[in-house]
Amino acid sequence: MTNLFFYGTLRHMPLLEVVLGTPASDLDFADAILPDHAIIGAEGGLYPVILPQGGGQANGVLVRGLTDAQIDRLTFYEGGFDFDLRPMVLADGQGALVYFADPALATDGPWSLADWQAAWGALSVTAAREVMGYYGKRDATEVARMFPMIRARATAQINAAQSKHGAMTTHGTVDIQSRDRVYAKFFALDEIVLRHERFSGGMSDPLLRAVFIATDAAIVLPYDPVRDRVMLVEQIRMGPLARGDRSVWQLEPIAGRIDAGETAEQAAYREAREEADLTLTELLPVAEAYASPGNATEFHYIYVGLADLPDSATGVSGKEDENEDIRSHMLSFDALMQMVDDMQAANTPLLVAALWLARHRDRLRKSA
Repeated sequence: MTNLFFYGTLRHMPLLEVVLGTPASDLDFADAILPDHAIIGAEGGLYPVILPQGGGQANGVLVRGLTDAQIDRLTFYEGGFDFDLRPMVLADGQGALVYFADPALATDGPWSLADWQAAWGALSVTAAREVMGYYGKRDATEVARMFPMIRARATAQINAAQSKHGAMTTHGTVDIQSRDRVYAKFFALDEIVLRHERFSGGMSDPLLRAVFIATDAAIVLPYDPVRDRVMLVEQIRMGPLARGDRSVWQLEPIAGRIDAGETAEQAAYREAREEADLTLTELLPVAEAYASPGNATEFHYIYVGLADLPDSATGVSGKEDENEDIRSHMLSFDALMQMVDDMQAANTPLLVAALWLARHRDRLRKSA
């Protein structure tokens, strides 16, 4: 049996329960202090590190009597982040192991558990469920490499609980009998066996279904109401490539995933800068919709973004560390609508944004 002192995010009991696989009611824990240490935030308060500090006081939780299996789960959860376990003596004289990280990560000043819980608690618990789902199946280092996408998928689940649609639809019973993740890297694929309530009454037979697990995405069509033109971006796309389309490079709005800690609006502004070196002056909501609800979780927040679009705004851009190779194009509004009429707009969010713009264009031009 082992005693551990937790000073950071694992003081959040719902998170600790997921990581240990044990209800909090079964744990022997109490408030504790590690003297001569300070808790400092890292990565904008996303997590803390602990540093020696004479006269300092690190408040935390002592969990006593952890089993080897529980320690192994903790090691898996922390293993991809270069934490070391060190024996320490607490203020009351009890011994405990403590996770220490690279002190160079401490950049943000004092760290607040309450602030972290408000900003990151629910998302971190959701992400931890996926992380611990790989326990015993994948190496911790491999899971750590997947962590940005795990957190983005968790963000999508948090967003889904706040969706606006569904006012006229059934809210019936769904019995998920099994859910297996058969693939996971950048994206994921789940096989689900379920029964659902039928419109005629009763429950369906067990159904085997597969679903593509993606992230939420922010999509924005830049529009200059003074010049009456839009910007489209062009890049190679895997969907047309895998389908065997003769047109693998696609014209589309600016788009990108919504990262953990971002709103859809923040992601839209960020993607405009990254993909087109473009600063938007205003975002106008167009739609919130699934890309293909029959087989994928991908959810789109679509906008028209007002911007200054001179001829010089076009070029080649994209994030080098993500191997993005993106070329921008300028089209008049009439040319855009001709694309739609000629079936040359093969991107559904582009069609949605273009048709919304056609409906609201006069109003936008009058107020420009």
